[in-house]
Amino acid sequence: MRRGFAIAVFALCAAVWAQREFRVYDNAEGAASDAPLPPDYSNKSELVLGRLMYPSGGRGGFGRGGGGNWLQGRTNWTIDYPKGDRFFASAIRRLTRVDVRSVEQPVNPDDGDDIYYWPYLHVSMPGNWKLTDQQALKIRDYLQRGGFLFCDSFFGTEEWQNFQKGLRKIFPDREVEDLRDGDAIFQTVFDIKDRYQVGNYRSLISRGHAYRADGDTAFWRVVRDDRGHIMVAMAFNSDLGDSWQLADEPRYPEKFSALGIRIGVNYVVYAMSH
Repeated sequence: MRRGFAIAVFALCAAVWAQREFRVYDNAEGAASDAPLPPDYSNKSELVLGRLMYPSGGRGGFGRGGGGNWLQGRTNWTIDYPKGDRFFASAIRRLTRVDVRSVEQPVNPDDGDDIYYWPYLHVSMPGNWKLTDQQALKIRDYLQRGGFLFCDSFFGTEEWQNFQKGLRKIFPDREVEDLRDGDAIFQTVFDIKDRYQVGNYRSLISRGHAYRADGDTAFWRVVRDDRGHIMVAMAFNSDLGDSWQLADEPRYPEKFSALGIRIGVNYVVYAMSH
């Protein structure tokens, strides 16, 4: 089961369940005032960029945003939110014909069947997620029905190990694979061959290198369904959220945003067309 049937399933859920309204939370990097609501934020569109809300624990990748009440924002799932999401939406509008809403949608997997409304979900800093068994089951069902999960902004051995704990809850029996050059996801809009690490801004400014912990090598990884379609994509040891949020920051290298935007666009178009 994939795209055609999945669209029907998502449409059926839309007919049966009440869709959650748009809402905004404070993020873990400060209030959301640097990302004002666009004037067309309430317009209808064919795609909304979902952002997965999830419980997290510990210190988190920046020594902040780990513990706390994830239902109120200000935790790991809000890193690069909402400014990164809104810039990315504007980039999709400029670079493709996809009619994407100008604002994101926070998606709580515990909100009944709301998750099935949003065929693309961004997951920031999943190296610190603490999914419950019920949340993992819901996400698995969402992915098997045709949803797409993009996991971003996690670095190093410790964060990868914790990420895998959550991933194994979702898919206990599916393997993670490294993407090869020429994979369809790298050719949907842009033909991407030269992939390098998309840097983390805070590490670059404070430490002089673009990664956290021992995450000095970028990996582009996926989990596929039985037919070979990608359900979960991972930008491990890279930070595409920073590349969107900081595209207009003079101290953030332009080459990171150039690649981060192109990869993000490819992933969204793949999610909507495969």
